[in-house]
Amino acid sequence: MRKILLAVILLPQLILSQFNIVDSAINLDVYFPIVTTESPTTIYMENTDFPVVKKSVNLFAEDVHKVTNQRPSIINNIKDIKKFKGNIILVGTLGQNKWIDELVQSHKLNVSTIQDQPERYLIQTIKSPFRKNQNVLVITGSDKRGTAYGVFSLSEAMGVSPWYYWADVPVEKKKEIYLKNLSYTSKSPSVKYRGIFLNDEDWGLLPWAANKMDSNIQNIGPNTYEKVFELVLRLKGNMVAPAMHEVTKAFYTVPGNMEMADSYAIMITTAHCEPLLYNNATEWDKKTQGEWNYVTNKKEINRVLDERVNEAKEKENIYTIALRGMHDEGMSGGSDEQKFKMLDEAIKDQRAILTKYMNDPIVDVPQIFVPYKEVLGLYEKGLEVPEDIIIVWPDDNYGYIKKVSNKKEQQRSGGAGVYYHISYLGWPNDYLWLNTTPPALMYTEMQKAYSLGADKYWLLNVGDIKPGEMGMQLFMDMAWDFDRFNFENINDYQVEKLTHIFGEQYTNDLAYILDRYYYHGFTRKPEYMTGDWKWNSLEAKENIKDTDFSFINYNEAETRLAEYAKIAQMATEILKELPEEKKAAFYEMVYYPLKGASLYNHEMLLAQKNRWYAKQQRTTTNELAAKVVLYHDSLADITKKYNNLLNRKWNGMMTAPGFLPQVQIAPTKKIITPKEGSLEIFVEGSNSEKTENQTLPLFSNLNKQSHFIEVYNTGKEPLDFYTTTSAPWLILDRLKGTVQTQERINVSVIWDRVPNLGQNEGEIIIHSSTEKSIIKVVANKQVAPNNSIYMPIDGLISINPTNFHRKTENGGIHFQEIPGLGYSNEALQLGNATFDKGYDSYVAYDFYVEKPGEVIIQTVMLPLFSKDKEHGTAYGVQLDEQDIVVQSNFVKEYSQEWAKNVMRNSAINSIKMQIDTPGKHTLKLHVIDPGMVVQKVMLDFGGLKKSYVGPKTFKFQNRKQE
Repeated sequence: MRKILLAVILLPQLILSQFNIVDSAINLDVYFPIVTTESPTTIYMENTDFPVVKKSVNLFAEDVHKVTNQRPSIINNIKDIKKFKGNIILVGTLGQNKWIDELVQSHKLNVSTIQDQPERYLIQTIKSPFRKNQNVLVITGSDKRGTAYGVFSLSEAMGVSPWYYWADVPVEKKKEIYLKNLSYTSKSPSVKYRGIFLNDEDWGLLPWAANKMDSNIQNIGPNTYEKVFELVLRLKGNMVAPAMHEVTKAFYTVPGNMEMADSYAIMITTAHCEPLLYNNATEWDKKTQGEWNYVTNKKEINRVLDERVNEAKEKENIYTIALRGMHDEGMSGGSDEQKFKMLDEAIKDQRAILTKYMNDPIVDVPQIFVPYKEVLGLYEKGLEVPEDIIIVWPDDNYGYIKKVSNKKEQQRSGGAGVYYHISYLGWPNDYLWLNTTPPALMYTEMQKAYSLGADKYWLLNVGDIKPGEMGMQLFMDMAWDFDRFNFENINDYQVEKLTHIFGEQYTNDLAYILDRYYYHGFTRKPEYMTGDWKWNSLEAKENIKDTDFSFINYNEAETRLAEYAKIAQMATEILKELPEEKKAAFYEMVYYPLKGASLYNHEMLLAQKNRWYAKQQRTTTNELAAKVVLYHDSLADITKKYNNLLNRKWNGMMTAPGFLPQVQIAPTKKIITPKEGSLEIFVEGSNSEKTENQTLPLFSNLNKQSHFIEVYNTGKEPLDFYTTTSAPWLILDRLKGTVQTQERINVSVIWDRVPNLGQNEGEIIIHSSTEKSIIKVVANKQVAPNNSIYMPIDGLISINPTNFHRKTENGGIHFQEIPGLGYSNEALQLGNATFDKGYDSYVAYDFYVEKPGEVIIQTVMLPLFSKDKEHGTAYGVQLDEQDIVVQSNFVKEYSQEWAKNVMRNSAINSIKMQIDTPGKHTLKLHVIDPGMVVQKVMLDFGGLKKSYVGPKTFKFQNRKQE
């Protein structure tokens, strides 16, 4: 586990307070009063300013009221501000507010830093600009969204979270609000277009909206979208891709949707399969319009696209230039050559439609081209996409970007963007329930794309928004100011956000909770714990089977369950302690996701354990089956509580995977337990078959681990046992007992008592009334050549890749350590993504063996794609001075191997090599292609056992003697 430090220590350089807000002010020469005990300061705006400015000002007044119970007056008809008594807050867009413009003209307000810059704002206090003793707070934007962002920045500084509605983050009450005098100018947004895609809304957003928000249409409508648009605006976003499944009314067919977006200055964009804002999933009528086929029905397709552009032309939109099949299906049209020709023709036709209706030149009309699924293959065959169109690179739906801009594409005037997922419905398995995408993975992939020019368009598939609040917040904040983030602080960001809401006394607890939540969610998403290969479509039937998590080896499954139980209990304790006004927010943002993940993991893994116990006829088999039902019912209970929060505010929003119609409870087995049974022994690391003589895994003084023995009953009558040992260095935590169902004996070694170097043998004897079982023990006492070299333990070396001894970096290559990512919870990027080819750059790991022989070197990689067509996914493995062996992550997308990789979040490569001499040796990992990331390295000398993640890695101190 990576070292978790106090976020409040790590984060000042990341989350700097832009504004100094206090609830009392002694010196009014230093502070501007927004609200005093007497009254709030009046806000002035112009009626002629943009609708979003009016919306923002009114929302700001409501925010002030939320904080102080006082609502400031909003006026817009001052003929002479010099006659206005009292301080005033001037809000307006440059050129749209006469008093702000007068301040600019009189050189009392310098707006040169934001003028003609998109979406920037200036907040400044000015003493007596119009009349003596009348101070002014100016909030002005370079454009309409800039003004809105400035207003909401001040709201957030006062204590109104962007998530006050969507996550019920409470507002801390104050009697007064003062802002320390300042002149603050926002930076330019890192990414031009920033927003979210509402998707796969069938089980959350749609039923909630139909029930609570737009009951008149029983669907998602303007009331729902108003809340969505406000949230995006508060997060400094500027676009939304509306929900578009067959069960949802298409955005443009619902009166008020388009107008609501316009009033919030939110640009409407669409998914990769919705050309020119047209949703064929619900709008196209096959019976009356024929097939959605550009070869046979081009005229009708272009007719509906023409109508849509004509309908939406007066609003701000980002137009998808696209041609795919119905909804999210691949395009029809025959061979790849025919599809290539058809797509080329469709692009020209759609551009002609835009030219017909747009007042601006076509090169100034925002357009995107998303090479998603089969479209990427056609693009790479040489499809010409007009240079002014933004190419939006998609991930593979599982968080791994499939391609980024090469050198030629980086020169395109339209630039590039990214379409990323934290929620997905599709093969090989969906993840619609919880957001478990580690912040470090999102940052790693977005940093790669951003560094290679993807700064025009970032769209995040958020599913239903809830419970993906923290992932959405992180994505939007990175899009606004990417330079605030780096590999060192990315994991502390969400901790800081949560401690700001719930209290800094929980910093360490929340850091640990999130660390374990994302680690276990990365190794296997909760939705994948069924072990199946079928995604949860409406027609699919779950085929629940065993996972590879082992109850036999490395204490793997039980450690997973224990850590889930621990963080769930920690969250439960925090929830109990919080004041009532904070409980709902904590339940939604923290408690439910990790408690739900814990319960579902327990349900599935205990069912797996039950099926294993049934083979052994353990008495506790049926008890485990009952626990599975209990965990299933507990998940139902916390889901019901979620939907019932705050007088059923979120009714319909949350559906757990075990409660969809097509998903069954985890299957268990029951056995008939006889009255009289036998006392049986299970030894850690053995198979499930009963044996009289078994051997515990090897003990080594290099890691000083313990192992266990389980003594279990196969009958109802309790049985007695006692133990003896053959060696004084063997320590058992239980020497005797009575077994009703089963008891665990933990075995450890006192190494000072072990007499000899090398292997020392001993025995543990378990005695019952009728027989005895002998368990063999081997304790290997080794002397490492030094304290910073790897040595095999039980035939295996398990390496955290960041724990190298040396590195060589040439040609601008940099080895980047990535905390909070991967099977070791620390990954290593083998060279940044910006270089072209590696040149003699490597990391080295020294290890020591006592005898020669074969070794299998296993590298666990992130299942990354090559950064572009000119590169691959290669890296080199070298043992001592032997030839470098080239390994690659490449697998064919949508193959079974690819499916396995994305569900496990790993690409595992193995190579067999020969060690000819005992002593010290060196393993090197060489850079070949840019940006490959290694999660774990294992050197198997014959000791690797079946499991999912494998044995823990150990980090030596005194490493990297560079």
